[in-house]
Amino acid sequence: MFSLKTLSHRMPSVASLVLFGAIGIGVSACSEEKAEVKQVIRPVKVVEIAKAGDTRKLDYSGSVKARTEMNLGFRVAGKITERLVDIGDKVKPGDVLARMDSTDYQLAVKTAEANLAAAEKGVETADLVNKRNQQLFDKNVSPKSQLEQASLSYDQAVSSRDAAVSALDQAKNQVSYAELKADHNGIVTTINADVGQVVASGTPVVAVAVDGEKEVQIAVPENDIAEFKPGKTVKASFWADDRLVLDGKVREVSGSADQQSRTFAVRVSLPNDPRVLLGMTATIEADVSNGNSYVSIPLSALAEKDGKQMVWTVNRDTATVHGRDIKVADFTGDGVHVTEGLDTGDLVVSAGTQFMSENLKVKVPDQQSALAATDQTVR
Repeated sequence: MFSLKTLSHRMPSVASLVLFGAIGIGVSACSEEKAEVKQVIRPVKVVEIAKAGDTRKLDYSGSVKARTEMNLGFRVAGKITERLVDIGDKVKPGDVLARMDSTDYQLAVKTAEANLAAAEKGVETADLVNKRNQQLFDKNVSPKSQLEQASLSYDQAVSSRDAAVSALDQAKNQVSYAELKADHNGIVTTINADVGQVVASGTPVVAVAVDGEKEVQIAVPENDIAEFKPGKTVKASFWADDRLVLDGKVREVSGSADQQSRTFAVRVSLPNDPRVLLGMTATIEADVSNGNSYVSIPLSALAEKDGKQMVWTVNRDTATVHGRDIKVADFTGDGVHVTEGLDTGDLVVSAGTQFMSENLKVKVPDQQSALAATDQTVR
């Protein structure tokens, strides 16, 4: 037998049933409201793929150098006692750049002078003997063989004197070589040795950039070196002055690649312009044929999925985005060059690619060409 009290705990009350019914109706109403929520349409920025140009631009940075730069060194060995120039000093022919200790060379001059004096005395003595033998031979007192011997001795003494003269000149030259002098007008660019240093003959001490034609030296990788031929016209711009743009010509192309960088040195001649200074940073820009038919997109349009490079394109009819794999040729200051995957007229999402998903509804604003969008992105 159960009591009424026990049954009251087992049987739900009328109030409880009414409460549960209200909760169920509320849940059902919420579900219907969620089902009625409108699909979100995300606004996007797009670029339209323009037709691939017939040319593309190559640009490489380098520094301005003098066409001729001389490494000057002493023609004799010795200890440097004085340096008279610093980097940046202007020099002209005959200016003394450095001196070395010339004590030993001055002693060699004195020795050569003494040897010359002795040789001259020997010539005088041989001349007297030769004349005396000539007189005796004329009087039939001495044989002809004695006269011939005296004549040969005189000739030998003259030769010894000439050798002594040459030795003295050489000793004096070595004294003059103890001063390092400039040969041309120019600017000192490097100091390789200083006071107190003992240098061998020919060791570079001072480098001088000769006044005259200036050049820009750039390093070009092997995949583009075929585009640079001697005589090719290029543009040279300078970081120090955006308004300074000059027409240059390729003067020299290295015949072999650098062992470390694997690039080729290319020298570009510049017209004479006083605004161009040695050491300035320059950018060389060359127009080359676009054999690979690249199209350009902004760097912000490039995305990656499953390790592959891709972009999000917009379907004009359905206003939805779709992922498309592409093949990238290279990266430039203006964006990305793409060789495969995009066609002229395609709309590519250029910003917010991280929020895109397949078949996402988007709102396309005023369209703009890929080139214009790229310029805005870079700036």
